[in-house]
Amino acid sequence: MNIIVKPIITEKMTKTTEKFSNRYGFIVDKRANKIEIKKEVELLYGVKVEQVNTMNYDGKNRSRYTKSGFIQGQSNSFKKAIVTLAKGDTIDFFSNI
Repeated sequence: MNIIVKPIITEKMTKTTEKFSNRYGFIVDKRANKIEIKKEVELLYGVKVEQVNTMNYDGKNRSRYTKSGFIQGQSNSFKKAIVTLAKGDTIDFFSNI
């Protein structure tokens, strides 16, 4: 099971990281718990995790009208984890680009 799907790199999350300087967001597997998330982040990035907060998001209903007709669907549901690192630890997502 791949626990961490991808890091969240949005304006809102970047602002949170700059404000608290040691909080990072990740999209994670829906079945993963906080302990598994903590171990995976520590293993992948070589940092010490102090706290993990998780949130489950339901998919939103979407609809649009096109030339071929009315299309309805739903965006994917996902689980988000906010990871607080120990003082002095940082993660650089852009180091290997």
